[in-house]
Amino acid sequence: MITSFEQLIQSAKKQSTMKLAVAAAQDEEVLLAVDEAYRLGIAEPVLVGDGAAIRDIADRIKMDVTKFEIIDVPDVREAAREAVSLVSGGRAQFVMKGILGTADLLKAVLDKEIGLRGINLLSHVMVYKVPAYHKLIFLTDGGMNIAPSLEEKKQIIENAIEVCTALGLEQPKVAVLTAVEKANDKMPATMDAVKLKEMSETGEFGNAVVDGPLSFDLAFSKEAAKHKGVESPVAGDTDVLLVPAIEVGNGIGKCMTYFANAESAGVVMGAKAPIVLVSRADTHQAKLYSIALGSVVAGKI
Repeated sequence: MITSFEQLIQSAKKQSTMKLAVAAAQDEEVLLAVDEAYRLGIAEPVLVGDGAAIRDIADRIKMDVTKFEIIDVPDVREAAREAVSLVSGGRAQFVMKGILGTADLLKAVLDKEIGLRGINLLSHVMVYKVPAYHKLIFLTDGGMNIAPSLEEKKQIIENAIEVCTALGLEQPKVAVLTAVEKANDKMPATMDAVKLKEMSETGEFGNAVVDGPLSFDLAFSKEAAKHKGVESPVAGDTDVLLVPAIEVGNGIGKCMTYFANAESAGVVMGAKAPIVLVSRADTHQAKLYSIALGSVVAGKI
C-alpha cells in the first residue's frame, strides 16, 4: 500500500512507462514537470500545442525538448481534441491539461466521436499527505461536481475507490462528511450518508467500507468518536473523504495546502483513462506528483 508521495514516485518508476498526452503544452511549469517525469521514468510525454511557443519556452529555460514528440496544434481547443484522440486511439495512456481552460479539455474528453467517455460521471480526486495524519487522504469532489445527487455521490465514491485500489488499498474506508453525526431529514446530506452506508453494507462498493453521517472530527479522530459515543469502523482511520458539495471540498483542500502544509496530487476519474487536471496555482512538485498519480492509475486500468 502506498502511504507517501515518495512511494508513489517509486511505484510509477517500477511499472512500464506510460505515454502522456499533454494538451496545450506551451506552459513553463507544465514543461518543467513533464521533463522531470520523463527524467524519472514516470511518463513519456507527447507535447500537443503551439510548437513554436513550446520551443521558445524550452530555449528560455534551457530545456531540451528534442527528445519529445511535439505535435504542432496552435489552437488550444484543437490541441485538446488531438491530445484526447491520442489516448482514445491507443497512442497514449493518459492525458494532462496544459495552458487551456478545463472546460475545453473536458469537452474533448466527453466528445462522442474521439472522447474518453466512461460509465460513471467525471469526478475529481485529490490526494493529500498531511504531516499530522498517518496515511494519504483522498478528498472528493472539490473540483467538478457542484451539488451531487445520491446517485452521483455513489459514482464519485466508485471513482475514488478506483484510485485507492490502484495505490494498493485493499479495503478503502470512506467517510461521508456531514455537519453532524445523526441523520436529520432537514439535512439532506445526512440522509444520503445513511443510504450510502446501506449500499456499502449490501456490498455495492466491493471491499470498501462506507460510513456516515460523520463530521470531520470523527472522520479523522478516534478520540472524538469515542468522546461522542459514536462507533464506526471508519472514524479516525479514513482514507476517502466524500464531501457533500464542491465548496466544502474546495475549502478543505485549500486548508490542507495552506494551513496543514500538505503535499498533494490530483486526477479526474470516470473516463476511460485518468486525466491529470492541474491548477495554475499548483507547485511544480504537485504537478509532478499528479503525473505520477495519473501514471500509476493508468497502469492499473
